[in-house]
Amino acid sequence: MRHNRRETRDERRGTRDVVHRQCRGFTIVELLLVLAITGMLLAAVAVAFNASVINYRENEKIFKTINNARQALLRMTSQLRTGYWVDPNAPSNECSFFTADGQDLTYEYRSADNKLYLITNSDDQEYVLCENVTSVSFIKTATDDGLDCKSVQISMTVQSGDMQRTVSTAVVIRKNLM
Repeated sequence: MRHNRRETRDERRGTRDVVHRQCRGFTIVELLLVLAITGMLLAAVAVAFNASVINYRENEKIFKTINNARQALLRMTSQLRTGYWVDPNAPSNECSFFTADGQDLTYEYRSADNKLYLITNSDDQEYVLCENVTSVSFIKTATDDGLDCKSVQISMTVQSGDMQRTVSTAVVIRKNLM
């Protein structure tokens, strides 16, 4: 019987050696394959992150551009609404008027430099009201006698990168409501 025990012990040792030999590690091919897959996954994550950052920057730029256009429209509507004379014969890229406190102003869009200007006609000072402007139109509705305007519709298109947005407003000249 002792002989059988030794065989059993030897068999066990042999089995352990076989198991031990099978669990010794990864081959170089397996490691290279895992490394290649990990590299591809990391590259995909980096590309997605980069696209996200670029998209965020573009959205931030168009937001700032649209916000500047809205501020310019707010200023124009405030001054026009309280104005007392708007030139009905000014070109569609201009709006000339007198404010409630007597200032002679003109809003003028210049396509050569894509800017909207505020011009004080008394001293010919020019101020950039909005940049990145691709078009502005002032549509004026004349009074019955044709000497003044009842209202002005303003449409402004701004651009940032490949994105364009149009903001619009309408102004009723309060003095001419009667």
